[in-house]
Amino acid sequence: MSFGTFSYPMPANEPVLNYAPGSAERKRLKEVLAELKKQQIDVPMYIGSKEVRTNKKKAIHPPHDLKHTLGYFNAGDEKHVRQAIDAALAAKEEWANMSWENRANIFLKAADLMATKYRPYMNATTMLGQSKNIFQAEIDAVCELIDFLRFNVHFLSEIYKQQPISGPGMHNRLEYRPLEGFVLAITPFNFTSIGGNLPTSAAMCGNVVVWKCANTQIYSAQMFMKILKEAGLPDGVINLIFVDGPTVGRVCFNHRDFVGVHFTGSTAVFNNMWETIGKNMAMYRSYPRIVGETGGKDFVVAHKSADVDALVTALLRGAFEFQGQKCSAASRAYIPSNLADEVKKKLIAGVKSFKMGNPEDFTNFINAVIDEKSFDNIKRYIDNAKKDPKAQVWAGGKCDKKDGYFIQPTVIEARDPKYVTMCEEIFGPVLTVYIYPANRFEQTLDLVNNTSPYGLTGSVFAQDRAAVELATNKLRNAAGNFYVNDKPTGAVVGQQPFGGARSSGTNDKAGSILNLYRWLSARNIKETFSPPVDYKYPFMADK
Repeated sequence: MSFGTFSYPMPANEPVLNYAPGSAERKRLKEVLAELKKQQIDVPMYIGSKEVRTNKKKAIHPPHDLKHTLGYFNAGDEKHVRQAIDAALAAKEEWANMSWENRANIFLKAADLMATKYRPYMNATTMLGQSKNIFQAEIDAVCELIDFLRFNVHFLSEIYKQQPISGPGMHNRLEYRPLEGFVLAITPFNFTSIGGNLPTSAAMCGNVVVWKCANTQIYSAQMFMKILKEAGLPDGVINLIFVDGPTVGRVCFNHRDFVGVHFTGSTAVFNNMWETIGKNMAMYRSYPRIVGETGGKDFVVAHKSADVDALVTALLRGAFEFQGQKCSAASRAYIPSNLADEVKKKLIAGVKSFKMGNPEDFTNFINAVIDEKSFDNIKRYIDNAKKDPKAQVWAGGKCDKKDGYFIQPTVIEARDPKYVTMCEEIFGPVLTVYIYPANRFEQTLDLVNNTSPYGLTGSVFAQDRAAVELATNKLRNAAGNFYVNDKPTGAVVGQQPFGGARSSGTNDKAGSILNLYRWLSARNIKETFSPPVDYKYPFMADK
């Protein structure tokens, strides 16, 4: 029971540490990296109060160092999914009835633990398990995840304050209930912060969760789960399982108490999930909430007035940070003919200056792609471009998986604006450039708008304000996150709520108040103090 209205003001974004040579944070991170590499951990599934281990153990290798083993995770099967659902439902009543301040403070404590004691561990597990350099790990696994927790507490407290008006002789109040069942969270490999946010945003609202993370993100996911446990998260509220996607879907989507899915992944998988849920509607107690952020084919379009150096920097960072493995990564660029030669020269020079290798060497800007399947897929696009007369490889293109899954950042010029690498999501370090006549900017905007089925992120570069205005209007539905004179990546919680429409998802805007409404079910309670005792109304009288 609460005896007050408690304040959770707007937080500040977590500061990004710089890990400069000689800094205390750099020294401590190096120590933790060495500590983790000396041990091989046995990662259990977390189901209710149990750490569940199986006889099916799978090795965890750094994508950049395939000969090294970080540990093993315990793979589960259908019975473990059912156990996770049962554990979640058993924890539901007590969790839903817990006072808001006690729920909130668990997540605020987790954020503080990550900001201090566990900061180097969250960074190190992400660097080793997902091959992120220290800056990419810091902004993701630490700063963004901390921001998700702190800002979501603030946003939810603001929702709880929203109340209806009351007339004379009565009082209205609105309560924001958790959904009546369990939520399934399915999270990707590429952002540790998404892995943490998708289950916790639903749980913060009083829901219980079955969390299936990508196998290639287990190493950092288990560290976050330990932090939640240390922060006081009750058993069964979030249940972390390592089971293949089809099995998880088959069990969860056929369960009467399934009430929602919080998903980040491929458009094809999301479409299949939506279809399955639709077919199963007759069995559910409630209409499930379907929230998903899926693919992207994100653009940068430059006007003839664009600043070349700013444009090239945005392309180098936006296309190649974390090896282009961001759904927001710049993967197609439209360059006006008047700037093309200079952009080409500086892009090639930039790519050639990249240093690629192990993220433990802090001088490396580029690291490995996530796994062999991804490597082979990306390499196929590059190899095809090398042979295709409709394309020319400007820079990069070398691929080597002897020691790790390394793909050299690659820039392709497409002679055809509908060339395959201008249209299809590659999810790797590949940028395709199309050069358009400088006097056809407006027609090129139509091309940008209609080339891809996605609508996630995009950028316009121009110093001409009329060009900015034109692009902003014509590309209104082409990107849910639109940037002016900036790269299309790097959304910050509380600053740029993230998500797109079209084939990029439901645009429920992680990192904003909008997302939390999806995990709540409002109930209005009206109390009348002096109820009427006669059914007749005044209009019914004769005189």
